[in-house]
Amino acid sequence: MDNSPLAATPDSKLRCPWALGHPLYVDYHDREWGVPVHDDRRLFELLVLEGAQAGLSWLTILRKREGFRRAFDGFDPGKVAGYDRRKIEALLCDTGIIRNRRKIDAAIGNARAYLAVVAEFGSFDAYIWNLAGGKPVRNDWRSLADVPPRTVASDGMSADLKRRGFAFVGSTICYAFMQATGMVNDHLVGCFRHAEIG
Repeated sequence: MDNSPLAATPDSKLRCPWALGHPLYVDYHDREWGVPVHDDRRLFELLVLEGAQAGLSWLTILRKREGFRRAFDGFDPGKVAGYDRRKIEALLCDTGIIRNRRKIDAAIGNARAYLAVVAEFGSFDAYIWNLAGGKPVRNDWRSLADVPPRTVASDGMSADLKRRGFAFVGSTICYAFMQATGMVNDHLVGCFRHAEIG
């Protein structure tokens, strides 16, 4: 991965260097990454996708994102929580997703844990943002080498999620989830999105 501070692109915008190399990365960086998310279903989707990404590139996930949405019923937690053995076997044969049994089982278990959280807190949004401190944190990193893989907040989020039965939610995955959902703004200083997101 490029560790240079910023990268210029043909449209003259300065972007975080990880966003270059593929149009899906550019689009995700420019439109989604770091934007605060408060929609429960989108939060669930991103939690599942971050877990599915473990050991793989994020580009692999972006390429399969529509396949995941189709295969997992639009990331409807109520439907995913009810998946049976037959559905799991179908998912294991679906080339549109990451066909990893542990990750599929984790998505189903996470949907069940998610429903329990919603029953307790009223929404997943209220629960998960409280774990992140309740409001976005704007960091001022100047290069990718400055960005930590985990923080005290992601350690705490990981521990609480695990306690509630979630899987594939280690601290590094939780920090990536926090970045993706705008709980932290880790766009590098000078990246046009750093100031736009605020």
